[in-house]
Amino acid sequence: PETGRLALYLLGLRAACPSLDPRPQRSLVTQLKHYLEEDWAGSRQHGHPLTSYYQYGLGVLALCVHRKRVREEVTRRLLEGQHHGWQLHSGGSATDTAAVVALAFTCLEREQLVGPKLAEELREARHKVTRRMVAEQDPDGFFGNIYSTPWAMQVFIASHMCQTQLAYDRAMTALLNNLDAFTIAATMAQVLPVLHGRTYLDLMSMRCQDELDTLTPIIPEPHAEEPGNMTVRLVVECSKPQCLQGQLYNQLVSAPISASLLDVLRAAAAQEPHDFTFDTQETPQGLFLSGVLGVEAQQHKRNYWQILSDPSTSLQMGIAEYRPHDGETITLRLSKW
Repeated sequence: PETGRLALYLLGLRAACPSLDPRPQRSLVTQLKHYLEEDWAGSRQHGHPLTSYYQYGLGVLALCVHRKRVREEVTRRLLEGQHHGWQLHSGGSATDTAAVVALAFTCLEREQLVGPKLAEELREARHKVTRRMVAEQDPDGFFGNIYSTPWAMQVFIASHMCQTQLAYDRAMTALLNNLDAFTIAATMAQVLPVLHGRTYLDLMSMRCQDELDTLTPIIPEPHAEEPGNMTVRLVVECSKPQCLQGQLYNQLVSAPISASLLDVLRAAAAQEPHDFTFDTQETPQGLFLSGVLGVEAQQHKRNYWQILSDPSTSLQMGIAEYRPHDGETITLRLSKW
C-alpha cells in the first residue's frame, strides 16, 4: 500500500487550499483509511506494518489533519510500535518515525479525537520522544541527520517547547548553517514550516479564503556544464560480519567536472572491468543509496551506506545533489545507526 505517499499528498493538498468541491478529497481520505487497514492486516504475522511505522504514522497524521477520526486500535498499534523501539520494516529513519508519530499523537490529543485515558498515554509517549531526542542530539545540533531534524523540530513547536528547550535552538542554528542541503521539493516542504515556526498541524487552522493565490510554477535553470573532466577516488568499506574483507573497492573514477555524486557512481559502474555496482531507492527525500557491490543496507539490522568525504566528513546532501571536486576521495561505508 502507498500509505506514506498518499498521506504526504493529502497534507500537500490541504496546504494548497483545494477546490470547494469536497468529493475528490473525500475519496482520497477514504483510500488512505483503506491503505492503513491493508498496511497492518496483511502483516499481522510479522508484528509490524507492511510498509513501516513511519508511513503508518504519516497516514494517521494526515487523517487527523483532515479531522478524520481513526479507530482506537489504529492508534494503539503506533503506541505498541513505540514500546518495541520502532523495529522498522522499510522507509524512514528512527528519528523520522518517532517525530511523525509524536506529531500524530499531538494532533489526536489536541483535536480530542481519542478518549481521556488514551489521550494521557499519547501525551506521555510524546514526552518520551522529546526527552530521547534531547538526549541523543548530535554534537553538530542535528536530530538523527539533517533531513530528520525538521521533523523533530516540529514536535518541539507543536509541544510549545521551542522557546524553552536549548536543544531546539542548537538545531535551528544547525539548519540555518546548512540550508543548501535542502534542494528538492520534498525536503523544502519539511524545512520551510519550521523556519517560520510552524508545523503540519497548523494546516488545520488555515483559512483558505484569506490565502492569496501566489503559487506559480518554478522552472529551475539548468546546471551549467563546465568543460573538462575530474578524477575522484571511490572507496567502499564494509566491516565483518557483513563482508569478508574491510575494503571492497578503491579506484580512481573519471567524470565530467560538473558531475554529481550519482554521475560519479554511474561512471564507476561503466568503466572497465565493470566490477562496481550500486542500487538506489526513491524516497520522499530523494534518491537513497540502498546497496553497493551487492551488499544491501537493511533497516532491521540498523545499518545504512554512509557517504564520507575525505578524510571523514559525513555528507549531509543526497547523491543526486552533492557535486564532488577534482581529487576528492569519496568513501561509501556500511555503518550502524
